[in-house]
Amino acid sequence: MSKAARGPNEKLGTLLALAGISNAGLARRVNDLGSQRGLTLRYDKTSVARWVSKGMVPQGAAPHLIAAAIGQKLGRPVPLHEIGLADADPAPEVGLAFPRDVGDAVRSATDLWRLDLAGRRDFLAGSFAVTAYATPASRWLITPADGSVARHVTEPTSQRVGHSDVSKLREAAEDARRWDSKYGGGDWRSGMVPECLRVEAAPLLLGAYSDEVGRSLFGATAELTRLAGWMAFDTGQQEAAQRYYIQALRLARAAADVPLGGYVLASMSLQATYRGFADEGVDLAQAALERNRGLATARTMSFFHLVEARAHAKAGEAAACGTAIGAAEAQLERSRKGDPDPSWLGFYSYDRLAADAAECYRDLGAPLQVRRFTEKAMASPTEEFVRSHGLRLVVSAVAELELGNLDAACAVGTRALEVAGRISSARTTEYVRDLLHRLEPYGNDTRVMELRERARPLLAAPA
Repeated sequence: MSKAARGPNEKLGTLLALAGISNAGLARRVNDLGSQRGLTLRYDKTSVARWVSKGMVPQGAAPHLIAAAIGQKLGRPVPLHEIGLADADPAPEVGLAFPRDVGDAVRSATDLWRLDLAGRRDFLAGSFAVTAYATPASRWLITPADGSVARHVTEPTSQRVGHSDVSKLREAAEDARRWDSKYGGGDWRSGMVPECLRVEAAPLLLGAYSDEVGRSLFGATAELTRLAGWMAFDTGQQEAAQRYYIQALRLARAAADVPLGGYVLASMSLQATYRGFADEGVDLAQAALERNRGLATARTMSFFHLVEARAHAKAGEAAACGTAIGAAEAQLERSRKGDPDPSWLGFYSYDRLAADAAECYRDLGAPLQVRRFTEKAMASPTEEFVRSHGLRLVVSAVAELELGNLDAACAVGTRALEVAGRISSARTTEYVRDLLHRLEPYGNDTRVMELRERARPLLAAPA
C-alpha cells in the first residue's frame, strides 16, 4: 500500500538518474533487499513510476529500502529527505547518530536498546554502509573523552546508581563473552545481552550518579553494547551490528576509556574488512592505534596491530600486512603477566595472534605460511573458544587444499563441520561455504561428495 499522491517526487527522480538506476532496476533492488530481511515485496517498474511521477509514498520498510538501494549504488548513505521521503517512519535511523552531548548520547543508546532488532526485520532496512563510521570515528579521535558525566536527578523515584550496580553489568558482560566464544552469536543465550541493556542498563543510565560512578557505568554499558554488536555481526545481522558499534563507541567516550574505544574501532574495522571495505578497515584500525599510543597496554596494542594486519591482507598489501603482524608479535612479547590489561582482552593470546595471521596469509594466497601459523594456533585448543577452533580448522583445510593435499583438506574439513554443528554462527557457516566452493573442481571425488553431504544440514539451517 502507498499513501496518497502528493505531486511528482522530483528528488527521487533526480537521484535515480544520478545513480543510473532504472525504474525496473530499483524495483528489483528493493524486492531483493526486502527478501534478505524476510519481507515478501512485489514492486515493479510501475510501482516506481507512481513513486516518482505521482509522489506516492510506499509504506512500511519500503522508503528505507529505496534509500538503501540507491545508497549501495552511490556508495554512501542516502537519508530519506534526499529522496523526498522524509515523512516516512524514522525508526530505521535509530542508532546511527554519534551525539556530541552526553545526555543526547544516553537517549541515542537507550532508544536503540528498546527496539527488538531481532524481531523487527522492517527496522533493519538500511544496508551496512561503511561511510556511516566516518563521523563517529572522527569525533572520537578529536575528543575521546567527555567532560563530567555526573547526573543529578531530583525526582524521589529516580534510582541512585552505585558501584555495585555497575559490577552486575560487568559480570553480565563477562558471562556473555564466554557464551559467545563457546556457542556462537546465534545461541539463545546471546539474546540476553540486548535484554540486559534494555532492562538493566537503560534505567541505570537514566538514574543519578557521580562522575566516578558514571564513568564506570558508561564503560560497562559500552562493553555490553559492543558485545551485542559482535553477536549480531557473528550471526550476519550487519545493520544491527553497525548501530550497536556506533553507540558502543559513543558510550566509551563518555566513560573516558580510550582503550575500550579503540577496541570498538577494532571491531568496526573487522566488520568493514569482512564486508569487503579493506581500506576503511585499515583506517579504523589505525585510528585505534594512534589514539592509544602511550595509553593502552602492550597486549592491547598487539591486538590492534593484528586487526590492522587483517585489513592489509584483505587489501592485498603483503608488505604492510607483514609489518603489522611483526608489530603485533613484538608488542605481545613485551606484555607481562602483571600488566593492567582490560578484562575484555582475556581472549587474546599468541594462539589468537597465530590464528589471525593464518587468515591473513590465506587472503594473501600463501598456504605454507597459513599452515605454519595454523599449527601454532591449534597447538593447545580449548573448549572455551569453540567457534575460534572451528574457524581455524576451516582455514587449515583451505591451506591443505591449496598445497594439493585433497585428502588432508577433506579430513580437516570434516573435523571443522563437527565443531560448526555445535555452535550458532553465520560466520562459521560462511567459512564452510567458502571451503566447499574451493572444492568444487574436485566435486566428483568421493571424499568431497561425502564432505558436502555432511555439510548439508549446516548450510540448510536458518540464519
